[in-house]
Amino acid sequence: MDLLRVVFLDPFAQMAAAPDLLAQTIWEGFVAGILYSLIALGFVLIYKASGVFNFAQGIMMVFAALTLVGLHEKGVPAFPALILTVAILYALAFGVERLVLRPLVNQPDIILLMATFGVTYFLIGFGELVFGGNPKSMIAKELLLPEGSIDLEALGGKIELQKLDIAAAAIAFVMVAGLALFFQKTRIGRALRAVADDHQAALSVGVSLRQIWVIVWFTAGVVALATGIFWGARSEVSFALQVVALKALPVLILGGLTSVPGAIVGGLIIGVGEKLGEFYWGPLVGGGIEGWLAYVIALAFLLIRPQGLFGEKIIERI
Repeated sequence: MDLLRVVFLDPFAQMAAAPDLLAQTIWEGFVAGILYSLIALGFVLIYKASGVFNFAQGIMMVFAALTLVGLHEKGVPAFPALILTVAILYALAFGVERLVLRPLVNQPDIILLMATFGVTYFLIGFGELVFGGNPKSMIAKELLLPEGSIDLEALGGKIELQKLDIAAAAIAFVMVAGLALFFQKTRIGRALRAVADDHQAALSVGVSLRQIWVIVWFTAGVVALATGIFWGARSEVSFALQVVALKALPVLILGGLTSVPGAIVGGLIIGVGEKLGEFYWGPLVGGGIEGWLAYVIALAFLLIRPQGLFGEKIIERI
């Protein structure tokens, strides 16, 4: 009974005793979840268009952020550097389609997956060659990202909201809503889904794999850039940042590999869950819950609902 009280009752008693602290923890988890969702969104976009899990999405986030900061360090003003970075991401998408994807049309998924491993290590090597391996500071002020915080008097205490976090949440919401409408309402969005289902069938009805893959890799690159800017502004821009992308894996398991809304819902579950676990249950186990709780949640979902909350359950008849 004592163990039950310590593990379950005491944390909930702490939540009830300090609702303002609970709200602050949930807000921080919400922001982290939004940023996890943006990373996962890049995975979802490419999987929906090619049926392959893009292992390179994490390093694309780092490479995009490093390119932006590196151009600024070389004397390019912030917003021209941002435009040049977007152009470089388009060139990267074009190169991946021409040199990697086109020769592998209709190959097994494992071959395409290994090809994305190759893209990952190419970007790591190329990025270190051009920008070096030292951590860099994100040019948040130059990009006019908001600074400071807003203090709210609520729930008998004070809740502090960082303006940068509010901006990140707003931009993430706009991007996800726009991409969801893009997939559902536009001709290119329907073509993306057709390509994911069957490459040859899509080709036979006139869908251009070249055009579709360039568009989707470019879009995933822009999402990676937005994610890298906000993650970089919260910490630093370095190759260690790609470890954050690993948190997208449990997000994808929860939300489903093919669902744009699922990426958001999964990210929020992981972000809020790990912050609550670290703050209220972490002291009971010596801390560190934030590092592994997401994967435990994902494992539980795999056992109960392998396709995720919004994923499509595939039934093959033979």
